[in-house]
Amino acid sequence: MNKQEAQLEISRLTKALNHHNYLYYVESNPEISDYEFDQMLKQLQDLEQQFPDLADDNSPTKRVGGDITKKFESVKHRFPMLSLSNSYSQEEVIDWVERIKKTIDSKLEFVCELKYDGVAIGIQYINGSFFRALTRGDGVSGEDITTNVKTIRSIPLTLHGDFPPDFEIRGEIFMPLASFQKLNAQREDIGEVTFANPRNTASGTLKLQDSKLVAERNLDSYLYAVYSEYRTVSTHMESIHNAGKWGFKVPKESERLIEKVDSIEGIMGFIQYWDEQRVHLPFEIDGVVIKVNSYEDQQKLGMTAKSPRWAIAYKFKTERVETILESVDFQVGRTGAITPVANLTPVQLGGTTVKRASLHNADQIEKLDLHLGDSVYVEKGGEIIPKIVGVNLEKRGEVDNKIVFLETCPACGTPLKREEGEAQHFCTNDLYCPPQVKGKIEHFIGRKAMNIDGLGAETVDLLYENELVRNAADLYELKFDDLLKLNRMAEKSANNILKGIEASKEVPFDKVLFAIGIRFVGETVAKKLARYFKTIDQLMEATFEELIQVEEIGDKIAQSIIDHFNRKENRAIIDRLKLHGVQFEMVQSVMESATLSGSTFVISGVFNAFSRDEIKTLIENNGGKIASSISSKTNFLVAGDNMGPAKLKKAEDLGVPILSEDELLLMLKQNA
Repeated sequence: MNKQEAQLEISRLTKALNHHNYLYYVESNPEISDYEFDQMLKQLQDLEQQFPDLADDNSPTKRVGGDITKKFESVKHRFPMLSLSNSYSQEEVIDWVERIKKTIDSKLEFVCELKYDGVAIGIQYINGSFFRALTRGDGVSGEDITTNVKTIRSIPLTLHGDFPPDFEIRGEIFMPLASFQKLNAQREDIGEVTFANPRNTASGTLKLQDSKLVAERNLDSYLYAVYSEYRTVSTHMESIHNAGKWGFKVPKESERLIEKVDSIEGIMGFIQYWDEQRVHLPFEIDGVVIKVNSYEDQQKLGMTAKSPRWAIAYKFKTERVETILESVDFQVGRTGAITPVANLTPVQLGGTTVKRASLHNADQIEKLDLHLGDSVYVEKGGEIIPKIVGVNLEKRGEVDNKIVFLETCPACGTPLKREEGEAQHFCTNDLYCPPQVKGKIEHFIGRKAMNIDGLGAETVDLLYENELVRNAADLYELKFDDLLKLNRMAEKSANNILKGIEASKEVPFDKVLFAIGIRFVGETVAKKLARYFKTIDQLMEATFEELIQVEEIGDKIAQSIIDHFNRKENRAIIDRLKLHGVQFEMVQSVMESATLSGSTFVISGVFNAFSRDEIKTLIENNGGKIASSISSKTNFLVAGDNMGPAKLKKAEDLGVPILSEDELLLMLKQNA
């Protein structure tokens, strides 16, 4: 292919990829499979590598990230990026409307929108191409985070339609709840501190220096305000409609994410609706924004030094209760992380009884200046996790019961260590500290790891207290008579445990590697390591340079793996597990191919020939992806017995093909 032909092909692929990206991430209505999209993207990447001078700064290949930013430059906003004035009562909103009526004689229209709990962003487009993205900053200047924002797939890199030659669009970047929960589950798996809430996580993500990591976080956005010297419409609502036509993800009236009203009653109806319905949204909001619709009216109303007079934010009240801090427990996790937990006088909050609240770490305790017996204010952080947000100092007694973070492990007495840059303190006695030992064994036997039936946390406690196990390898040396001696252990239970341990010898290498519990090696990372190195011996001998060649393996994970296998005690456990027949090599599946590449499956119900986990592995081994819930992006629902009627109805409503277990196997055989 010569250069001219390459230029034409790059143009064709770019146009097609931008079109399909818009259909998938903005319209939720894909026309091609993920596999077809990825193949087109690979073709474009290959051409750009072959002809680097033809690669465009806004190429779809920029979506995957990879650029490293050492410093975010401060850039002055062309249009001041002011904050909105906030109100916390409907009376304040009514007063705001009445003040506007004193200035505007004509009939007023208002646009009601959601107040997304994310990060404000302003993006400039020149001749329909993404040019620059700035944070709010101080409202006068913001940080240039262009490279990171380009990885967000719901934000277009090039536009279509009749757009101004130079304009800025503003909106909010946020982390969907599903992405936040998935990220925290991954961090929990690898022994890292979980993030507090989606908003702070989104903000931190946008400041990451490695744009590839940003791309992996699955941030999303809504854009809803156009600023330009080339104004062709007279109202805010018209500009949003136009932005949607140009390719932006904008709030839709059909989903009631935005609504035009002409009365206080209309505004209050929108506020009341979302105060009740916000719990059903897949992202967080903290209120509603009301704007005067007419640009002419906005101009008449003008600005204050800090905010526009033509807009106001109504913030939902965060439910807060007051209760007594009775005591603080310091829990030791399987990685040695020490987590302080507050014990509270039980109180009703958000429909549930709250008795405990996380205090996160020593810094949080110090910041709150907590004392035993304090009357504390408790909220639900991110609508999910109870947290202490303050102290009622007026009720504090004179007795000094200040809570001081521990200096030694509460379980084994080992001095705690806090590494520079770490938020948490750790107990380093990982081989002998009882909660760590038991936690590692519980992790090893878990459903996503060795999946040993008959064993649970209570049984692990019994085994530990009776000095029968001190590490995972000890499980494979348990005898029937040993188990029968345990309190409340019957013959049937003992047999089930031994059968479960024996069956775990067939668990594949990637799950065994996850089960071992190397810090920072979660389920996904374990799978990539197992497929790359094939055997535990090759992995144990891998150098730092070899490890970081593996996809998703950074410096921290690589060093953690090396540190783990440098300890003779850990190698001794591996040797013992090998002797007992545990799988430490990748076994090529009889049915392993790329047959299902590009297809997303949801699995539901009970199956005959395979367990649900085996069905999942079968699909993944053949290139398919697993999703937990049905959406327009689902390609197939694999349905077993006793599947929930709601899931079945949703699949039928969306036209998702439904496969039985036999039909899935037939699909694999026919395409093998």
